[in-house]
Amino acid sequence: MGEAAAMLGVSADTMRRWVDAGRIAAERDEHGHRIVPGARLAAFARELARQEHPEAAGAPSSSSARNRFRGIVTEVILGDVAAQVEIQAGPFRVVSLISRESAEELGLEPGAPAVAVVKSTNVVVERG
Repeated sequence: MGEAAAMLGVSADTMRRWVDAGRIAAERDEHGHRIVPGARLAAFARELARQEHPEAAGAPSSSSARNRFRGIVTEVILGDVAAQVEIQAGPFRVVSLISRESAEELGLEPGAPAVAVVKSTNVVVERG
């Protein structure tokens, strides 16, 4: 349950409550521990994303980018031309290089809320 909860970005207690409420079905392993099969967890994660963030699940939006990480700016390093912006989005650290002018226009500074919007033609996937 703890590993499934971590993958969804929730606490193990939340995951247990969802199972107890019948929101997601779990099975028992040979030791009596509750487990959620990977395919079932993936389907639940997709549905959860649709419910909580319809724009990220393909609903109409003003952007073609679908990967959005809402978080807080933790660091901004301003150079002469560019700025390095670090955002903590839940357990994820996202670092972006943008123009200094953009960083200043957006008022990016530590503590500011921000959304990292990612659109990429190359994504590396590692088995975790």
